[in-house]
Amino acid sequence: MNADVILINGRFSTLDRSNPNPQAVAISDGKFVGAGTEQDMRALAGPATQVIDLGGRRAIPGLIDSHMHIIRGGLNYNMELRWDGVRSLSQAMEMLKRQVAVTPPPQWVRVVGGFTEYQFAEKRLPTLDEINAVSPDTPVFILHLYDRALLNSAALRAVGYTKETPNPPGGEIQRDGAGNPTGLLLARPNANILYSTLAKGPKLPPEYQLNSTRHFMREMNRLGVTSIIDAGGGFQNYPDDYAVIEKLHEDGEMTLRLAYNLFTQKPKQELADFAGWAKQVSPGQGDDLYRHNGAGEMLVYSAADFEDFRFERPDMPPSMEQDLEPVVRLLAENRWPWRLHATYDETITRALDVFEKVNKDVPLQGLNWFFDHAETISDKNIDRIAALGGGIAVQHRMMFQGEDFVERYGAKAAERTPPVARMLEAGVPVGAGTDATRVASYNPWVSLAWLVTGRTLGGLKLYPQRSLLDRETALRLWTDANTWFSTEQGKKGQIAAGQLADLVVLDRDYFSVPEDEIQDIESVLTLLGGKVVHGSGDFADLAPELPPAMPDWSPVRTFGGYQKRADTGAAKYAFVGCGCSSACNVHGHNHARALGAPAPASDEGAFWGALGCSCWAF
Repeated sequence: MNADVILINGRFSTLDRSNPNPQAVAISDGKFVGAGTEQDMRALAGPATQVIDLGGRRAIPGLIDSHMHIIRGGLNYNMELRWDGVRSLSQAMEMLKRQVAVTPPPQWVRVVGGFTEYQFAEKRLPTLDEINAVSPDTPVFILHLYDRALLNSAALRAVGYTKETPNPPGGEIQRDGAGNPTGLLLARPNANILYSTLAKGPKLPPEYQLNSTRHFMREMNRLGVTSIIDAGGGFQNYPDDYAVIEKLHEDGEMTLRLAYNLFTQKPKQELADFAGWAKQVSPGQGDDLYRHNGAGEMLVYSAADFEDFRFERPDMPPSMEQDLEPVVRLLAENRWPWRLHATYDETITRALDVFEKVNKDVPLQGLNWFFDHAETISDKNIDRIAALGGGIAVQHRMMFQGEDFVERYGAKAAERTPPVARMLEAGVPVGAGTDATRVASYNPWVSLAWLVTGRTLGGLKLYPQRSLLDRETALRLWTDANTWFSTEQGKKGQIAAGQLADLVVLDRDYFSVPEDEIQDIESVLTLLGGKVVHGSGDFADLAPELPPAMPDWSPVRTFGGYQKRADTGAAKYAFVGCGCSSACNVHGHNHARALGAPAPASDEGAFWGALGCSCWAF
């Protein structure tokens, strides 16, 4: 057999314990066929073999996100201005201002998740006055986590919210003294008001949605992701809203492997949803690029808690168990794996009561069912999950919401949110993901930094040393461990003979860079089934062509996606109208200039921070 591709001169971390650090890797027919000495791999070369010199760079298996909403996110990616990675509000507002200038009516400018106010040097969100000053006429919608949305006056007019518009259940339209909407929408704690308002905006036509999804997949390739388990989502109906991804699959334009879960859309009719879908599709149906993965993360609406830590924990209604049991029984009888969104231990306790009851009649072992999130799960419930053969998929939402959790529940409670190390000790299958795009960023390296450092984006230390993961363990949660959650163990996740040839070459060495740099890593070369799907720098010539983002006013054309920290110096983004253009009350200097200076003005414990510059006079 002649190899199609041979990779040499790389530092390979295979995650195959029997062969952890080979010198070279060979690929044929979409799979790894060898990993060993360079001499042995070169012996597999033929006249048409492509030999790629990695220049001593670190190579790892392709990353797998076990919880993301890429099908829904792809339909909208080209319309969204991403503040992911932006480190100053002044830069964020300058980006908003530039996008407003090129967005034609009746289109909106949308910032839909992926950031937190704590990542900004200013430690705050923009005010409604600041947003209206930037955009008096173009609708602006900014979604912050699951807790609020900021709409300018033009957006309020576009969605039709007036003094007469009632508050929806679980949501609040904030009003001024005269009863008029201000533009602030609050989840109390139900985020449906945020999502239903966003859904009122213009949509891209199908041909643009195809282009948008391709750009989003390539953005994920740039960050080293080669597989995603899609967790469904609100306003994502099957099969209608899957037409775009299925068209891309049919046309051979997938640059990610995708396993999708089906998310019920009809409160009080959830059982009918799953009964109907069970007749249309079965778990595993599809191929290695696009396949069905089971049910969830919404199984029944009465079992869905909310993760807005600025609001008190919601109690699930008394009907939860009687609603959930027939759905779980149907899934178990049809051998459908499922995933269930559950933030709080109280929700998990009640769901496990149902699972254990069904298990007495229909054994759950071997179904690869699991909980998502589980921030406050107890040791007792971890052990109950282990006994039932379930798993837990964790996401780095606490990196974005940790400060809010600590403020409400205290630093001690935050030390185990979620207790990943304890889950692993119990033998529970654990995988990692992002829950992007409406809360946390889709960047996997931000998640890996959270697992290793235990810090929020704002720098708050959440976890004691005993709860942190070493770098290899964290990487395993993003590779071979995640294959359990799509029932693909042994098929991918390692650089090993016989597995799918998904591999990433990194721009810096994950295993040796300072902890603070982990979140800045990206790929310079990404292979999917041995084919290049992304290349930059020395490998740019290997990258396949990608049409420009559509429409021509797309924020992706101007800004791309995740913003590198190296490109976010506030001194070049002094936005007039933001507090950063005001003078320091102590020193009289311009705050934006101070933010870009080498003095540690944002460090509360340092000299300049102690004098008050870190508060930015807000």
